[in-house]
Amino acid sequence: MAKESFIIGLDIGSATIRVAVGQVQPDSPTIHLVGAAEQEAHGISKGSITSIEDAVSAVSSALETVERMTGIPTEHAFVGIGGTHVTSLESHGVVAVSRPNGEIREDDVERVVEAAQTVATPPNYEILHVIPRTFTVDNQRGIKDPVGMTGMRLEVDAQIIQGLSGQIKSITKAVFRTGLSIDDLVLGSLAAGESALTKRQKELGVCLLNIGGATTSVVVFEEGDVLHVKVLPVGAGHITNDIAIGLRTSIELAEQVKLAAGTAAPEAVGKREEVNLAEFEDGESAVVSRKHLAEIIEARLEEIFRMADKELQSVGRAGMLPAGVVLTGGGAQLNGIMDVAKKVFRLPASIGLPQGIVTAIDKVNSPAFTTAVGLIAWGAGAPEHGGLLGKISSLPSVNVVTDRMRQWFKNMLR
Repeated sequence: MAKESFIIGLDIGSATIRVAVGQVQPDSPTIHLVGAAEQEAHGISKGSITSIEDAVSAVSSALETVERMTGIPTEHAFVGIGGTHVTSLESHGVVAVSRPNGEIREDDVERVVEAAQTVATPPNYEILHVIPRTFTVDNQRGIKDPVGMTGMRLEVDAQIIQGLSGQIKSITKAVFRTGLSIDDLVLGSLAAGESALTKRQKELGVCLLNIGGATTSVVVFEEGDVLHVKVLPVGAGHITNDIAIGLRTSIELAEQVKLAAGTAAPEAVGKREEVNLAEFEDGESAVVSRKHLAEIIEARLEEIFRMADKELQSVGRAGMLPAGVVLTGGGAQLNGIMDVAKKVFRLPASIGLPQGIVTAIDKVNSPAFTTAVGLIAWGAGAPEHGGLLGKISSLPSVNVVTDRMRQWFKNMLR
């Protein structure tokens, strides 16, 4: 297999950096995953770069690990971006069909999408994604693909996703300093949706909740389109902090206890069940109630889910999504989390795992790797790999930034 045919997904999270390497055959939608690695993140807080030097070191370490595993040089990748600075808004674009016979072509679609981009973006923000939802041809609404149709006026309703220019440039700079080129910057939660959700779920209406270490991303899909995007400033790390305070232990010990003995379902824990902290760390002698531990976890999870439910209320979809809520990310691995989600959202709930992959790497079959694998799926849908996804997801503004940064680093190395 040619090296050029491999696609690399780099998920830069607040707590962990994950890299996945895969290949998609032209005649098969299945991703053949050949390598994956994870590394504790440094220099990153709530999805934003706080120290470029530390971030470069962490990303480089993850890339070196996956290179040793696969023997494939990591030269370019699709990079996930997140953080509370990411926002979304709706936009509308209108153009006149250019041909005298009124037939709509690809260039008309491109022009109307560009027209939708001319929104009043704040001066310190860059557009990450312009995602067309529906087109209108001469007042005929609800059209998904207008190419080949006939009309005089073409309109589009689009979702604009944008992020702080400074943070986009910081992530770009950190990645370039590792020697890696960026194929595209992709909102991590959108990439996770490519991996964890089926086409039918997106059509019916579903909420993807990507629970990371310091943030939780909410993405609502309906009729196959992105309806709403929001990044909340809370994540699984806040649960660990609560445990550390409640049990009067260190953060490191609290994380171990959470993973080994934690559950979000206090009613399923016996009153006499206990956790001996000495089993996790020498010098600790306390014995704590496992039910108390579960109550701490449940309380914080309910708070996170209520914040996400407010986002559903803001778009009129609270309790109204037939495909329910799909939980992904490292924080979705807690025992009993689905029961809490069902109770708060009043919807079906499930754990989202990477779909459509073939691999011998067991750790990839986890909600923590949905974004990294989703970035490969996103890359497989880009035009250079024979797909269509990239036609609506590649951003002129971000590409200009990355091209300038790439040239700057080339000049520095001369």
